[in-house]
Amino acid sequence: TRVYNGFRIIKRKERKMRSIWKEIKLSSVLLLLAGSALLAFGLYNVHSISNVTEGGILGLTLLLEHWFGISPSFSGFLLTALCYFLGWKILGKRFLVFSFISAIGFSVFYGIFEQFDPLFPQIGEMPFLAAVVGALFVGISVGICVRVGGAPTGDDALAMSLSSVLPVDIQWIYLASDLVVLFISLSYIPLNKILYSLLTVLLSGQIIGIIQKIRLPASLGMADIY
Repeated sequence: TRVYNGFRIIKRKERKMRSIWKEIKLSSVLLLLAGSALLAFGLYNVHSISNVTEGGILGLTLLLEHWFGISPSFSGFLLTALCYFLGWKILGKRFLVFSFISAIGFSVFYGIFEQFDPLFPQIGEMPFLAAVVGALFVGISVGICVRVGGAPTGDDALAMSLSSVLPVDIQWIYLASDLVVLFISLSYIPLNKILYSLLTVLLSGQIIGIIQKIRLPASLGMADIY
């Protein structure tokens, strides 16, 4: 009887997962992939050239590497996994499926862009321009993914989870987490570089918040979650 009940539970979970996949519309998947591609393009062609640091999980992994010698490959995976786990517990399986699509899309597109030389190599000599342009890429791309309901990175999963349980707009959660990491990063990064990073996270967070308030056609299958 115990084996039979376990089998029934497994079958019920399989049916629920199949129903989630059936609810996903092609338009939502295409938007997730478009946002992931735009994010990968911006990070490769702007952020990686300008060396402007980040807040959130990426900035935290760099901090842990500098002070404790912990590889970002380990700390980044662990912190990101914890954020996605939190998102799954709070936002459900649909969030997890959408996040999987956007995260895989980001990795694939970044790998493709790496096969080519950066399009804007001179932007590394213009940190102010890099901060503004980088913020536009991150804000618009992540804003699209989050608006659909997916998180391309652990930072987005954390912000989406907290914004669903706290009476705070998502852009302020992004800002708060980034500010904490950037402030601690002053322990090893010059102030002038931190200021450019601060400009980037300020702009990108506000853009993400604005995109969440845009009303879109119901045919796209996007709920007003945030």
